[in-house]
Amino acid sequence: MELKQELKFLLWVIVIFGAAFFLPVESTTFTTAIAAALDLAKWYAREHVVLCLLPAFFIAGVISIFVSQAAVLRYFGANARKLLAYSVASVSGAILAICSCTILPLFSSIHKRGAGLGPAITFLYSGPAINILAIILTARVLGFEMGVARTIGAISFSVIIGLIMSLIYRKEEKEKKKEQMNIQLPPEKRSMWQTAFHLLSLVFILVFANWGKPDSDATSGTWFYIWAYKWHITGFFSLWLGYSLIRFLKIKWQWVILAILATVASAWVSIRLIGDTAQAAIVTMIIGIASLSVITLFDKTDNDNREWALASWGFAKQILPLLAIGVVTAGFLLGSTHDGKTIAGVIPNEWIQWLVGGNSILSNFFASIVGAFMYFATLTEVPILQGLIASGMGKGPALALLLSGPSLSLPSMLVIRDVMGTQKTLVYSSLTIVLSTVAGLIFGMI
Repeated sequence: MELKQELKFLLWVIVIFGAAFFLPVESTTFTTAIAAALDLAKWYAREHVVLCLLPAFFIAGVISIFVSQAAVLRYFGANARKLLAYSVASVSGAILAICSCTILPLFSSIHKRGAGLGPAITFLYSGPAINILAIILTARVLGFEMGVARTIGAISFSVIIGLIMSLIYRKEEKEKKKEQMNIQLPPEKRSMWQTAFHLLSLVFILVFANWGKPDSDATSGTWFYIWAYKWHITGFFSLWLGYSLIRFLKIKWQWVILAILATVASAWVSIRLIGDTAQAAIVTMIIGIASLSVITLFDKTDNDNREWALASWGFAKQILPLLAIGVVTAGFLLGSTHDGKTIAGVIPNEWIQWLVGGNSILSNFFASIVGAFMYFATLTEVPILQGLIASGMGKGPALALLLSGPSLSLPSMLVIRDVMGTQKTLVYSSLTIVLSTVAGLIFGMI
């Protein structure tokens, strides 16, 4: 046993030494790719982490802590109305900031608690395939057209795939309905509308804090005016959140007021010291999130409040390292393209153009297959596609990969198989790949 450990250590030494010995530092391609990886990482840290990711972690924490078990059967159960079940499944999945593997415990939970197969599959697909954070990031980085196409495709696919799965396995669903007829739902700790009120306050903060600037020539219109007053709107929903903390979470009002004052003071000071509204907003958001974390973590009135803070931190620990790895890897392999600047990666553009360029059936199918088996940490599909598109990838295959990649991966397939069996997993994966290919073809023709 001791010899085995020593050999393992020796093997790592050899691998690391070999990598350092043969490091191609004299290669222009290699050094340019390193610069692209660091440039993309810097851009993501400045533009997307604080305003996008941190609020999303708190949203995911609300769902994992405050959505009761009773709500699962009421809204996802086999006896729930189909319109209600599928609508809630697609929307509730859409606000999660999680990847194809992180969704699995939630899917397994609602599936074991009695959720119908159709709504459960809808939830499984929509969770990693699209969320508010992904919509905003896709629209901002890859363009408004791609953001809209991803939104429509993912929400509709989640429902279509769920309905088809429910139809194929309708006999099993009938048995599940009979079993759930006599189940008594336990009382909820707080009403669903109160949880929704609290959740929406965070969702609106996320949406308006990341509201993108319209075309440079635009000086009017709804989008322009929302962008011009985005921080006023975000501040309003922050007060909405403060009210929810006091009214529904029962946190002491003195603590909430202190948190609000600290956030407002940070905004006033940072604007005067920094001068740049965008940078001042980042400082303000950091102080606001830190204040929210403190008052929930040390709250004594309800243990759920502390669990919310811990759950949000758990999402951060799980997602941030994977996102960092994904961004750096994407920058190194595919280059960095943003704000009119392009730095090449190590993969030649000709390779990408040959495999996924244009809008053929083969290119869309190849993008769907690769996306289905690759693992995408939350949001890493955006920088990866950013580099691929800049290197010659067609917009049809790009959408196909966006619709198949985040919702599936080889690791998630293995876990899904344990939850619902090999046959259902193959059907679910095949439906995702086929629909993604068709959507890519259609989008590429538009």
